[in-house]
Amino acid sequence: MKEWMKQDTRINGWDFEYVENDVDDMFYQCRGDVMYDDEHDEMPEPSLWRAALELERQLTSEGVKCDAGHSEKGWVEVTILNQK
Repeated sequence: MKEWMKQDTRINGWDFEYVENDVDDMFYQCRGDVMYDDEHDEMPEPSLWRAALELERQLTSEGVKCDAGHSEKGWVEVTILNQK
């Protein structure tokens, strides 16, 4: 992973924080409001989710294996995979 990628970044108005806990635990994260789908499951704000997918696309275009995902409480993450 290129050194310039290891910093916070803004995508489509959303500020993603770069977190590096260990060589196998690197990701970007951002939190928006908690939203719910038709089954009342938590989901990210649509514009935040699009921003996460855009960050995933940008990183992938630079050769970084990554995966956008979301968890509860409005959080989205773009996890960096296999960057040893």
